[in-house]
Amino acid sequence: MEVKIRRAVKEDCRRLLELIQELADYEKAPEEVTVTLSHFEESGFGEKPVWWGFVAEINGRVEGMALYYIRYSTWKGQCLYLEDFLVTEKLRGKGAGKLLFDRIIQETKDKGYTRMVWQVLDWNEPAINFYKKYNATLDPGWINGILDL
Repeated sequence: MEVKIRRAVKEDCRRLLELIQELADYEKAPEEVTVTLSHFEESGFGEKPVWWGFVAEINGRVEGMALYYIRYSTWKGQCLYLEDFLVTEKLRGKGAGKLLFDRIIQETKDKGYTRMVWQVLDWNEPAINFYKKYNATLDPGWINGILDL
């Protein structure tokens, strides 16, 4: 199985939304995905993109993604915020996730950002164990604040 890691392009957006829905289903929040395809495309590939990403492609089909945006820390400066990271269930444990994660780490370094930040649900043991292999700090001391408008 050959995994190709490449930058996401606009033509990937429909498939990326399918993967985002798969992630929402896994995280027990299937109804939370409300973004439209047109908004998703525009926000990633319009005049002023706010997100970027990489995909893991196998046999011409996108089977994984790492979507990010730039976050600013008053303590650390610019950071890469990994919004969504997913490899389809059938490919987990076969190295595609490592290739994709390594690529997003390289992007962080290439852009000169001070850190990469992401969230993981406290019950997602497979993901937590994956991140621990990178000696990532998983900080339970912060509570997420969300205000839906």
